[in-house]
Amino acid sequence: MSANLKYLSLGILVFQTTSLVLTMRYSRTLKEEGPRYLSSTAVVVAELLKIMACILLVYKDSKCSLRALNRILHDEILNKPMETLKLAIPSGIYTLQNNLLYVALSNLDAATYQWPSDSQELNSKELSAGSQFVGLMAVLTACFSSGFAGVYFEKILKETKQSVWIRNIQLGFFGSIFGLMGVYVYDGELVSKNGFFQGYNWLTWIVVVLQALGGLVIAAVIKYADNILKGFATSLSIILSTLISYFWLQDFVPTSVFFLGAILVITATFLYGYDPKPAGNPTKA
Repeated sequence: MSANLKYLSLGILVFQTTSLVLTMRYSRTLKEEGPRYLSSTAVVVAELLKIMACILLVYKDSKCSLRALNRILHDEILNKPMETLKLAIPSGIYTLQNNLLYVALSNLDAATYQWPSDSQELNSKELSAGSQFVGLMAVLTACFSSGFAGVYFEKILKETKQSVWIRNIQLGFFGSIFGLMGVYVYDGELVSKNGFFQGYNWLTWIVVVLQALGGLVIAAVIKYADNILKGFATSLSIILSTLISYFWLQDFVPTSVFFLGAILVITATFLYGYDPKPAGNPTKA
C-alpha cells in the first residue's frame, strides 16, 4: 500500500508541476486589457485554498463530525504551539519559492513572446537579456531554498505522528501570513487602487488551484517517498513541459546540453528507484 501511494503521489506531482508551469507561464504572458493579476495575491489565495482542502480532509478522516474536527484542530494546533511554530521556517521558504516561480516565468519567457520591430530591436534585446538574468537568479534562489525546506519538512513529517493534512494546515497558516506581508510590502498600492483580485480570470483560478494542489501533493510525496524523489519528479516534469513547449507550443529549441541533462535526470531517477532482487544463495555441491 505504501509503495502504491509513493508512486501515485509521484505521478500526480509530475502531472501537477507540468500543468502548473505551462498554465502559469501562459497566464503571465497573455496580453489582455486591464491590469495583470498580482502574483503575490495568487500565492495567498492558493494557501487559503490549501487550508480549506486540508480541513475538509481532516473532517472526512474524523468521520464527518464537526465536534471531532474541532477537537483535533484544537489539540494538534492550538495546544501544541511549539510544534506549530516549527512549520514557520519551511512555510516562509515555500512562500518565497512560490513568488520566485512567478518571477522566473514572467521573465525567462519574455523574449519568447516579444516580437520586436526593426526600430526597437536593440532595446528589446537588452530588455530580454536583463529579464533572463532576473529569471535565472529567481530559479537558482528557488532551487537552493526548496532543497533546504524539503529536507526540513521531511524531517518534521517523519519524526512526528501528526497527519499530513494537519501539517499542511500549519504550513498554510504561516504561508498566508507571510504571503499577506508580501502583498502589503510589494503590491499594497496596487491592491488599494484596483482591488485584491484585479486581473483575475478563469486561467488565473486554474493556476491558483494547481498551486494549491501542488502543496498537498508535495507533502504526500515527502511523507510516503522522500525529498530526493520529489526532486526527481520535479526534474521529470521540467523535461516534460519543455518537450511540450517544443512539439506543441513551438516556442523552445532544445540544445545538446538540454538533451544531456535530460538523459542524466532520467538515468538518475531509474537508478534511485531501482530495487535489485537479492541474489539467491548458491547451492553447495
